[in-house]
Parts: sequence; structure tokens; C-alpha cells
Amino acid sequence: MTDTIAPPVADAAPRSWDRPEGASLEEWMNSRVVRFETRKYDWNALKFQTQVDPKYARAQMRYVGTGGTGVASDTDTVPAEHFTFSTMVLPAGHEGPLHLHTDVEEVFFVLRGKVKMIAESVDGKEKWEVIVGERDLISWPPGVYRGEINIGQEEALMLVMLGAKKPVTPTYRPGDPLTKIKR
Repeated sequence: MTDTIAPPVADAAPRSWDRPEGASLEEWMNSRVVRFETRKYDWNALKFQTQVDPKYARAQMRYVGTGGTGVASDTDTVPAEHFTFSTMVLPAGHEGPLHLHTDVEEVFFVLRGKVKMIAESVDGKEKWEVIVGERDLISWPPGVYRGEINIGQEEALMLVMLGAKKPVTPTYRPGDPLTKIKR
């Protein structure tokens, strides 16, 4: 029995899940464990948005990859080939502004709190909302503007997964003040 499903092609670049040359099974598997006690909430990943409005303040805690925020300086995550995984804290009354991912699905799974999820078509002619709570999930397809508002009395905690190793940086609606902010 081997440690990978199929041996890598001789000239292929190593994949993030390939066992490093010379690593024991223990070393390999330990490199793929991320413990909560080693994580810190990153209130700076999306801080640029608070230049437009303080209600956009929220925190990310990355576990797999760097998430849609693309914090390349965070090397203390498990690398992956096809997705990112993080948690997000959304304080009561705060929101994530409408934004668009053109290349990936994005999943929010609510661990606690009450969040209004908002979708808009690219042409702005259609709008949709749903309120989600504990253990509810929403899967956003690419090409739909999406945003969230914590309508509860406590902070919301969500799992966030994006379907790419390094998603294209999301964009905002034309004319939105966030389009002028430098990251």
C-alpha cells in the first residue's frame, strides 16, 4: 500500500498533498495538522474595507490556504491544491459587502449566529435574500454578487471554503466605494 493514490509523474511539480521526499509518515501527517491553539483572529485581512465603513470589520482565521483574502504572508496553514478553508467572525451588526468571485464557488457554514445572506445578479436586476443560522450552509456559485449581514445580537462564526488554491481577487459592484480602495 502506498501513501498517495497514484505516484507523481517524474517531471510533474509536487502537489501540496504529496509526501515530501525523505519525510516519515509521522512528519508528513504532522505537517497537515493545524490546531486552534496556534491560530489568531486576523482583523487586518479585510481591514482595507473599513476605510469605507467600520461596519465591514470582521476577522479571518485561516487553516487551509490563504482564503479569498489572499494573505500570502500566512505560511502557517496547510497547503491545498483545490480549495481554501478558514473561519470568519462577523460581529453583531457588521457585514461583508457585496462582492463577486468569478472563478470559484464559495461556501459559508454557520456555526453560531444569525446571518442574512444577500445575492444580486451581475446586471443588478435580480436580488435574493435568506436568513441562515446555526448549522445552515449556503453555496455561492461563481458570477453572483454575494454579501452577508449579522442580524443577530452576538457575533456570528462561520466556516468559509473557496474552491481554488488561490482564488482570483474578488471585485465589487461598479461605482461601489470599495472599488477605489487599495489593498
